[in-house]
Amino acid sequence: MASLKNKKAVIFGGSRGIGKAIAKSFLENGAEVFLVARNADELAATKKELSSFGRVHIAVADVSNVADVERVAKEARKSLGGIHVLVNGAGVYGPIGLLTEVDPDEWRKAVDVNLFGTFLTTRSFAPIMKDQKGGCIINFVGGGEGAYPRFSSYVSAKGAIARFTETVAEEFKPWGIRVNAIAPGAVNTKFLDDILAAGPEKAGKETYEKSLKQKKSGGASPEEAAKLCVFLASDAAEGLTGKTFSAVWDPYETFPGRKSEIASTDVYTMRRVRPKWLGFDWEDRKRK
Repeated sequence: MASLKNKKAVIFGGSRGIGKAIAKSFLENGAEVFLVARNADELAATKKELSSFGRVHIAVADVSNVADVERVAKEARKSLGGIHVLVNGAGVYGPIGLLTEVDPDEWRKAVDVNLFGTFLTTRSFAPIMKDQKGGCIINFVGGGEGAYPRFSSYVSAKGAIARFTETVAEEFKPWGIRVNAIAPGAVNTKFLDDILAAGPEKAGKETYEKSLKQKKSGGASPEEAAKLCVFLASDAAEGLTGKTFSAVWDPYETFPGRKSEIASTDVYTMRRVRPKWLGFDWEDRKRK
């Protein structure tokens, strides 16, 4: 696994689930971590559990609150001395159910956490990385590929994060800041519990039954997402930016030898699929 020796990382959503697994892997590979979440008790317990692996700092904050995020950025910079890696792992499913039946306020609140929160943290921590002339930001997308009925708030935000990642990656290139996103796969976290609690009536029969099977099988390992994050945060990923990678499917271990192809093409990006790419014989409409 790639080395993160002497790197300083801030992990939002780091008190449990995938964020906690990322924090542990970062510590095991030499990083110092600053964990941020809303639940003070969970943060304290995670700090106690992980402190044997390295230096752990914590802060309680709501990722969707401007003042909270700006405060944490100042605290983290003071505690760590510098910030090399930002992981935007905080997220919620939001309301589960048919679009016409979900609560509009809850729909918007979920977007505030998933999308607006990612914007806020990026906005607050990028200037620190700019001053250092480099850094790495890792965002989270999810929901699989294609439509995900009854989870409209979640997938709307996560789809936006993919395009947000591509956009800010271009903005930050002159500053030496790499920005990528990961799709962690179907991991057994609180998200899965939320689906099961919603039941087949709200989540849909197909999704509910699939989730039951995932619960029994154990789902994707959070350590797989952690390994991908370690790679992206390491010097081995230099030159890779503006991409979305799957922790489950993509052979990122081979990426150091494929950087030129990845950087110069649209692979691992969000794009509209055009007919000719699939071998269909109708022409695109000509623009005049």
